[in-house]
Amino acid sequence: MADSPLDRRSFFSHGFARLMGQVVDAVSDKMAPVLHVRPPGAIAEPAFLAACTRGKECGSVCPALAIRMLPSQHGIAAGTPIIEVDDRACIMCEDMPCVTACPTGALLAPTRGWADVKLAIIGVDDRRCLAFQGIECGVCARVCPVGDSAIELDAKGRPFIGAACTGCGKCVTACVTTPSALTARPVRN
Repeated sequence: MADSPLDRRSFFSHGFARLMGQVVDAVSDKMAPVLHVRPPGAIAEPAFLAACTRGKECGSVCPALAIRMLPSQHGIAAGTPIIEVDDRACIMCEDMPCVTACPTGALLAPTRGWADVKLAIIGVDDRRCLAFQGIECGVCARVCPVGDSAIELDAKGRPFIGAACTGCGKCVTACVTTPSALTARPVRN
């Protein structure tokens, strides 16, 4: 009995996926750490760089215009999407159009939606934060789309970042100090 074209296609697809997995495993330890904040649903950096076609589909559907492409001086990462959350925050679209627009699986819809997303690690610089200087503020907590489980104010009104923080950057861009008392750094994956 001859194999159907679908069976052959499936065979080659799975074979290619296995091969790419082996390539990613081989180079993962040799690659520099992630230096950029990727859009929601980004797979592990080595696999992301291999899967992303640099077609800009994810950026073209971003309603906040938060997704930008890296310029040519970034070598192998050139043309891949990033979010500079300290400049333009992700607005955490419920339907994640950037993920839906990705044709290759470089961005995958998280199982539990935003509950499974960590774009960046947000920190508070207590030397710049007004609340740590005894001045009432709380702007960061008020703009947080996640709420108290992501950024909470203590009894003195000082912000603390919680486990549910997605790293969207809304607090960073809303902070009234210059530079912002909130910082963002890429997640290492």
